Amino acid sequence: MLILLPPSETKSDGGDGSPLDLDVLSLPRLNPLRQKLADALVELSNDIPASSAALGLGPTQADEIERNAALWVSPTAPALSRYTGVLYDALDARTFTKAGRARAAARLWIGSALFGALRAYDPIPSYRLSGGSKIPGFGTLRTHWKPELADAVEAEADGLVVDLRSGTYQQLGPVPGAITATVLTEKPDGTRSVVSHFNKHHKGVLARALTLTTAEPKDVRGLARVASKAGLHVEVASATELIVLTE
Repeated sequence: MLILLPPSETKSDGGDGSPLDLDVLSLPRLNPLRQKLADALVELSNDIPASSAALGLGPTQADEIERNAALWVSPTAPALSRYTGVLYDALDARTFTKAGRARAAARLWIGSALFGALRAYDPIPSYRLSGGSKIPGFGTLRTHWKPELADAVEAEADGLVVDLRSGTYQQLGPVPGAITATVLTEKPDGTRSVVSHFNKHHKGVLARALTLTTAEPKDVRGLARVASKAGLHVEVASATELIVLTE
């Protein structure tokens, strides 16, 4: 089972790993594209107004540009601890046992606008680049990554692919046949609507359950059984969609 997580705009600082070395990252076939984007981000950081416009930054976010300027020299940390925020709080990887970390290493991948996709413990620096950013001279990131990213991820898949990325990141490299999760809230009158505020939290809880289970689900119903045992209220919508219900 391969579980694809979204990245996060918020990232931890620092790290105790050596500076970025593309050769130690997973999916080495993506390195030429990673190199081009990383070099472009560093060059772009020399022009603060252009960087702010391309990255959608406000006047108080100059530190994000400084992160990109130091992309090749700043320390690295495992991707799973680099990305932060609601989903990663719910995933709570810091509490994984040794066996849990081994399963995370085998199952968890993280989508990235800069790196395409990473394994949970690939070492990366802090940076700023979102899936909807437009670097001058590159066009859209979707054009940059597609179809190379989709082919690379699909080649790694051995069984189910569970794609928990947001729509923007799914478009960078769609994985045919992947199972997605939709979080819905159910009102007392029975009507349902898409959840926005708690969407990331519930996907983080789902990702934790799927990462730590000793089961090897073969289809969406197997995923539903794992999610139910973890306390989630789920329904099977189709062979490729799991519904997570909240109140």
